[in-house]
Amino acid sequence: MSEISAVVSAHLRDVPDFPSPGILFKDIGPLIGDAQAFAAVTEHWRLRHQHRVDAVVGIDARGFIFGGALALALGVGFVPVRKAGKLPGPTVEKSYDLEYGSATLAVQRGALEPGQRVVVIDDVLATGGTARAACELIEEVGGEVTAFEVVLELAALDGRAQLSRWPVEALATG
Repeated sequence: MSEISAVVSAHLRDVPDFPSPGILFKDIGPLIGDAQAFAAVTEHWRLRHQHRVDAVVGIDARGFIFGGALALALGVGFVPVRKAGKLPGPTVEKSYDLEYGSATLAVQRGALEPGQRVVVIDDVLATGGTARAACELIEEVGGEVTAFEVVLELAALDGRAQLSRWPVEALATG
């Protein structure tokens, strides 16, 4: 286990039966609540992406926490990918299927310049539908996804298979 993986794993809290019975929720609250652990995650990603990206994209909502911190550390802009209907002005949207239904993500038109290199950040990679939709959406508006970074990958759900077009790094697996 790498040093960053150990830090992340030590700062995750299991919450049984949330948000519904039978689900074991992985809470990142203790990780972002510990300044040193949060800084370690940000620094790990800063070192990986420094001088390699023009912007950081964070996925609604917990991807905003890590993505905003990373963008600041890298000295680049931050672009939010949000649930449909949450961004003002003209947007580009991408719908995708979930296990029980569908959802739509959006990004503001013009948030990225064509060819800008971006890293996409989220907290958890589960089935991969949201992550894939976000990466495809960024490409649709002209961005180049250089990597998808996630704090925790739920490996048993095989979400990585949805992201075969992009490099993926998970700091920890559960």
